[in-house]
Amino acid sequence: MQITVIEYVLSCLDDLGIDDVFGVAGDYAFPIEDAVCNSNTMRWIGNCNELNAAYAADGYARVKGAAALSTTFGVGELSAMNGIAGAYAENLPIFHLVGMPASTAQENKKLVHHTLGNGQFDIFYKMSQNVVCAHAIMTPDNCIEETKRLIAYALKERKPVYMGFPSDYAVSPVKEQTTTKAVTFPESDPVTLDKAVKKIVEKLTNSKTACVMPGILSARLGFAIEVQAIIDQSNLPYTTMFMDKSVLSEANPQYIGMYNGHLLNKTVQEYVEHCDCILGIGAMLTDFNTGSFTAQIPNERYINIMPDHVKIGLAVYHNIYMKDVLAKLKDSLPKFSMNAPKATGLGEPVSGKDGKITAEYFYARLEKMFKKDDIIFAETGNSSMGLGFAHLPENAKIYNQTLWGSIGWATPAAFGAAVAEPNRRVILITGEGSHQLTAQEISQFARFGLKPIVIVLNNDGYLIERLLCNDPETYYNNLAQWNYSELPKALGCNDWECKQVTNCQELDAAIQQAEQSEHASYIEVMTDRYAASELGEKMKESKDTLY
Repeated sequence: MQITVIEYVLSCLDDLGIDDVFGVAGDYAFPIEDAVCNSNTMRWIGNCNELNAAYAADGYARVKGAAALSTTFGVGELSAMNGIAGAYAENLPIFHLVGMPASTAQENKKLVHHTLGNGQFDIFYKMSQNVVCAHAIMTPDNCIEETKRLIAYALKERKPVYMGFPSDYAVSPVKEQTTTKAVTFPESDPVTLDKAVKKIVEKLTNSKTACVMPGILSARLGFAIEVQAIIDQSNLPYTTMFMDKSVLSEANPQYIGMYNGHLLNKTVQEYVEHCDCILGIGAMLTDFNTGSFTAQIPNERYINIMPDHVKIGLAVYHNIYMKDVLAKLKDSLPKFSMNAPKATGLGEPVSGKDGKITAEYFYARLEKMFKKDDIIFAETGNSSMGLGFAHLPENAKIYNQTLWGSIGWATPAAFGAAVAEPNRRVILITGEGSHQLTAQEISQFARFGLKPIVIVLNNDGYLIERLLCNDPETYYNNLAQWNYSELPKALGCNDWECKQVTNCQELDAAIQQAEQSEHASYIEVMTDRYAASELGEKMKESKDTLY
């Protein structure tokens, strides 16, 4: 039998190392789902809703490099679009497979379900095009060429692509193509490349103090090893910004800690801002990265190697690509000796009066819990802000969604990461407000036999919103009161270790039990309403620069 359109696409995704497809069942997507379930090498991961599925694919892609998501036409794909937009903003390749009504129904403009009742079938396809880097409606005639093109663009741009499958086309045999256009991308201009690298080396060599600032784009594009090699070869110290935390191992002796403008970590701030040269590699100067735009890095001392250009001061060198710049730079840099600060952590946990769980205790205690190779997901808000300045052990990775910042992301994203790396320890830290958006995805950990440590910070409302709004006690910052520690059992997590802790002694005991248990753990941590991280407090003071 000839291979069908959907079978061909899935085989190509399987070749990329994508073993799992996240999604929610839907009738127009049955051909996609049937093909996944009938595959000997791929697995269907059914999620609680399409938004959660998109977030899970996001987490999977952060760990594995790429992911696949399947939704049905209209209602399914629109539910997933927020997650797809987040992956687009944060440079994560997700192959969005959308099951569509049959081509005959579309041609005859039939009034079928999941449509707007106007006979138009390209509305949602067009809506998605601003949050993907490439798109196509897959047919037997174009399947081979379009699959190659979409994969090439997804991997080059590190962003999602949209693949629409009319239900009849999806199960039709692929038509062999005698010739297909090769997917080509521009190469670095050698003259410009040489000039830019020479200028970078010259500026660094003439600097008494310098540092590297590896950014998230270097990791997303798959160049973390190359960046680390440059640092090892040159002996240059390096710092990271909030979004870029743990793009390289923080156990490296050249790591000096996180730079967050003038909000916190004055030692690092003074070193970075007084450097004669700062070498950014895929760094993005966003609001949260720059400490609410308090960073003061003069243009004349700043270099940034971006995916398709290099900026040196005010000069921009176009048509040169990060891969080539890093390769040439590694062979050109001398060994430096810089007297830079050493990274420090959060210190010893400090409890409040009568053993109360303070922010100072909570985040410092978590830092002590982290181990080599941990995968840590920290939700947008105080959960991630409190861990920004934690010093992580070797190859531990912490993930947040700093730029897109969609609350509720972390719970299903952590699940996606656990699917991708079931043999590594996955730790989820989330606030209860964010958790309410996507808490049902906790059930999927149990369904697939995964054993995370889940920590839910219950501070009676949206704390980050309380810090940033004009009236912290306004009603919209309040939440429905859930019994969080009882959720896992209701969601089918029958053998989980579940605790609610109200003081430091209980928290410490719960963490120790979680570390020793053969089962997953879920810890609800009760704190005062305004037990904010230090960075959260600083964000409050600087909110006028953001809004």
